[in-house]
Amino acid sequence: MLITYHGHSTFKLKGKKGTVVTDPFEDFVGFPMPRLSADIVTVSHDHEDHNAAHKIAPSSRRRTPFVITKPGEYEVGGISVFGTSAWHDASQGAERGPNTIYTILVDGVRICHLGDLGHELTSKQVEAIGPVDVLLVPVGGTFTVDPVLAVKAIRSLEPGIAIPMHYKTDRHDEKVFGDLKTLEDFLKEYGVDPTPMAKLEIEVGKIPEETEIIVLLEQ
Repeated sequence: MLITYHGHSTFKLKGKKGTVVTDPFEDFVGFPMPRLSADIVTVSHDHEDHNAAHKIAPSSRRRTPFVITKPGEYEVGGISVFGTSAWHDASQGAERGPNTIYTILVDGVRICHLGDLGHELTSKQVEAIGPVDVLLVPVGGTFTVDPVLAVKAIRSLEPGIAIPMHYKTDRHDEKVFGDLKTLEDFLKEYGVDPTPMAKLEIEVGKIPEETEIIVLLEQ
């Protein structure tokens, strides 16, 4: 199974039975959404930097991508997706509304995308999410958990691999995302300095036992 990062909170998960794209975005983030195709698109919440499912082209397997926008259990072409309810803020959605955490099973690997998680995970949510092989975790703060809470989320879920997302870059619109923390802020908080990778190839049986932080370059 191959994981590539396409900016903000967008990843492409390519497996033998199909492809998933997470949280595609509109151009207002400061840069254009890459051209991607998928069998499944997951949308963590209805904000335009996460909900641009119309920008994802269909794969050769489907006429249109299957778009998932709510909690629940889904099975599409041999790929399983489990959505767990969460919030976009620390006020049970009073500020920014709901957020869905998706656990996606591709080629036997469990990938968890936290979306715009805005609060510390509860024990009930950790239990609902279950085992995690690869965690896609926001780290920028302001609209999501900050580096401190991101580290707590990683330690709560104990994934084999954690990949940071939703942090400030030079390409982001300064007016909207200028207050976000950077990738370096998160890495300093976690106490690691990994070498960025272009892509991550992973399979069952080769998941690290101790959590490893991997930084993916934007494609």
